[in-house]
Amino acid sequence: MINELEYNTEREHLIIPEYGRHIQKMINYAKTQETKEERNKLAKAIIAVMGNMQPHLRDVPDFQHKLWDQLFIMSNFELDVDSPFPQPSKELFEEKPEPLKYPQNFPKYRFYGNNIKTMIDVANTWEEGELKEALIYTIANHMKKCFLNWNKDTVQDAVIYEHLYELSEGKIDLRNSEEDLSDATSLMRTKSKYGSSGKKGGHQKKGTGTRSRKRY
Repeated sequence: MINELEYNTEREHLIIPEYGRHIQKMINYAKTQETKEERNKLAKAIIAVMGNMQPHLRDVPDFQHKLWDQLFIMSNFELDVDSPFPQPSKELFEEKPEPLKYPQNFPKYRFYGNNIKTMIDVANTWEEGELKEALIYTIANHMKKCFLNWNKDTVQDAVIYEHLYELSEGKIDLRNSEEDLSDATSLMRTKSKYGSSGKKGGHQKKGTGTRSRKRY
């Protein structure tokens, strides 16, 4: 009796282990049937059992299509039955996907990230006015925050303005601006669970103190 025990290491490899060995044996048995009518009957019964094993997927679009595809995959594409859906091919299943093309921008100031350049390009398309000015200073404050995340030391606003001028290809020039960006403390302050832990950040006129003019 002990000699008749089967070990998993000696058993057939399961193509989709989630369905278990009994489903695999049922599919293998269906492949041995001589008549297509009998194979079709067994295939529909197997699909019904597979569907009952995954009731949480019944509301997923094309649920039945997925089950039939998995049936053919587990049969190693050797089960000759009439499927209500196009039968997948083994070549398509084993085909390797094309490698993803990642953007290789190699920005000069990597600590700002690629999105900053996109934001600057969008700002350049806006018409002159208060909205564009508010957007520009929002971008500048975000650049300052990114800089402080990369370098914990303080940074002068003039450095941010110079970088903004360079990244905008000279279209945004705040180098002679009399506005101050948010201070480093407010930019790096984290919000509490129930709301902001401090005053809202914003750029302000130099020397105006608490009477700063908010633009956003």
